[in-house]
Amino acid sequence: MRYLVTSALPYANGRLHIGHVAGAYLPADIFVRWLRLHNEDVVYICGTDEHGTPISISADREGISPTEVVKRYHHLIKTAFDALNIEFDNFSGTARPVHHALSQEFFTALHDEGHVVPRVTRQFYCEHDKRFLPDRYVEGICPRCQAPGARGDQCDNCGQIYETTTIIEPRCKICGNQPVIRETTHWYLQLNDFKDQLERWIATKDYWKENVRNFMLNLLEQGLVERPITRDLSWGVPVPLKEAGDKVLYVWFEAPVGYISSTIEWAEKIGEPERWKDYWLNPETRLVHFIGKDNIIFHALIWPAVLMGQKRSYCLPHDIPANEFMNLEGKKISTSNNWAIWVDEFAQKFPADYLRYYLASNAPEKGDSDFSFRDFQQKVNGDLNNVLGNLANRVFAFSWKNFDGKVRHPNLGEEAQAVLDEAQAIFEKIDAGYREYQVKNNSKLGIDIARIGNRFFDERKPWVQIKEDPKQVEETLWTCISLLRMASVALFPIIPGSMDRLRRMMGLEALQEWEKPDFQADYELDQPEPLFFKLEDAVIEAEIELLKQGSQEPAVKLEPIKDTISYDDFAKLDLRMAKILEAAPVKKTNKLLHLKVDLGDRQRELVAGIAEHYKPEDIVGKQVLMLVNLEPKTIRGVQSQGMILAVDTGQGLALLWADKPCPPGSVVR
Repeated sequence: MRYLVTSALPYANGRLHIGHVAGAYLPADIFVRWLRLHNEDVVYICGTDEHGTPISISADREGISPTEVVKRYHHLIKTAFDALNIEFDNFSGTARPVHHALSQEFFTALHDEGHVVPRVTRQFYCEHDKRFLPDRYVEGICPRCQAPGARGDQCDNCGQIYETTTIIEPRCKICGNQPVIRETTHWYLQLNDFKDQLERWIATKDYWKENVRNFMLNLLEQGLVERPITRDLSWGVPVPLKEAGDKVLYVWFEAPVGYISSTIEWAEKIGEPERWKDYWLNPETRLVHFIGKDNIIFHALIWPAVLMGQKRSYCLPHDIPANEFMNLEGKKISTSNNWAIWVDEFAQKFPADYLRYYLASNAPEKGDSDFSFRDFQQKVNGDLNNVLGNLANRVFAFSWKNFDGKVRHPNLGEEAQAVLDEAQAIFEKIDAGYREYQVKNNSKLGIDIARIGNRFFDERKPWVQIKEDPKQVEETLWTCISLLRMASVALFPIIPGSMDRLRRMMGLEALQEWEKPDFQADYELDQPEPLFFKLEDAVIEAEIELLKQGSQEPAVKLEPIKDTISYDDFAKLDLRMAKILEAAPVKKTNKLLHLKVDLGDRQRELVAGIAEHYKPEDIVGKQVLMLVNLEPKTIRGVQSQGMILAVDTGQGLALLWADKPCPPGSVVR
């Protein structure tokens, strides 16, 4: 079988954190290592995504070129991967000539067949900066859930995508001014052209993870809409049309092409420039994309459609084992707030295999998981040190003390044979589990083999039997060494460095293939050394404190002062004190409260995005500042007649109260 394995291309505008690794990179590296042990033909491809809007924003903020941003973070990301022993056959980048040419070829093929068409569209334009604003250059209030801080095209709070021009209270992320809407022309991919072909294709994917397949089926059932394929940016792959002017290809379109361009680069590096075709142009190739759940729509729907629209017959994805997200100490990882564990820093303090094992044993395969430093300590100390490391230490030390490190194959009794049979059944389950990407369960099962060894060692009490029955002791030691040998194979894809050391101590060669249990071998052990070391409480407490300190920021991020207005403009605002009479959560939302307020001569209802900061029972009876002459708007079935005002403290929202009692409806001047 021939495999092409990819991991989602990380944006070259930031460092690598543990959430990235847990979702798309460590699971792929583990799968590839397992394939290689089975002598499968596999190429593992990745690279940095170097044309995203975040890169342009970073360059603008720092006053440097996008190329400089890309170069810096490409190096940092690759260094972090190297520190964790994540081994790619090629790690490229999308700002390279081969990628530009191939991306333009992909666009042209779709355009020539009528799958890409121009549309006059309305887009935000910043009059201050004299430029059209791509969606990520705009932020405001989500038009779906009313969450503040929403991106121009997608809300991180509710996960919904929307037309950028529907965002509420839009602001330019460069200067902070409110943009205007102007017409511009963009080219759109007609996804519906591929609906029938996509439906036939997805019908063959009954083995996909449930979250991926269901997501795909729901999209097809809802109907496919056209998606813009170009944008107004100065940084990116130029659109290969004269009439497109300075527009570039949308990053979501050209980034997956990077899997192919990176493979082309790999083929050139090994001196076989046509070799990439053996993989990408072979319908029997198993193309496996490891991604996070936020990338499902691109890899399971749009990317296959793009491949279907090419003149060459590219292989389509065989599987897309998308993982969920990893949180940190009970909160969502936030790079902007520095609430993250950076891989390059972490790898300088702890062995790579400690992080590999913990992320594997805590993999977000079926739901979001959480990185906890204390849980990390427990897994390292409990599983690696007290179980696996303890078995190796006690068996090797006892073998050297009593048999000079030479343990011969004995005539096995029933007890020893039963133990080996039990472990072999687990070993075979682990082998099958890797094929199904079962990283989390395999971590547990691999340690279970060592647990069997510790149990057997304790039951046989070799320290007592050594004087009475040395042959039985040799049988005990040989059986435990055989279990360690099984564990060295079973856990190698997860913690390869540690398992290499374990095999050296057993006098074995480095693992080259998936080794079946050998129940006839004799062993001449090398001098033992500790396989793992415990993490002390003080070390973990220091990391927790460092994380908390690093995430502390000024309470408020000040926005630019808005343009000057006249007194007459201010006089149009009708601000009054409102007494909250009733408050209740809005169904199917986490942020909205349905309020009923008293304005003295009338009562009104409105929707306020404060549910994360105030409980309904805590605000009933309070008097708050309210804009009462705001145009009514229907939100989640409720006609909202006004807006209560609050301060963004940087840590949440704070309602504005009057410091003295005042009648409802009192005018604010």
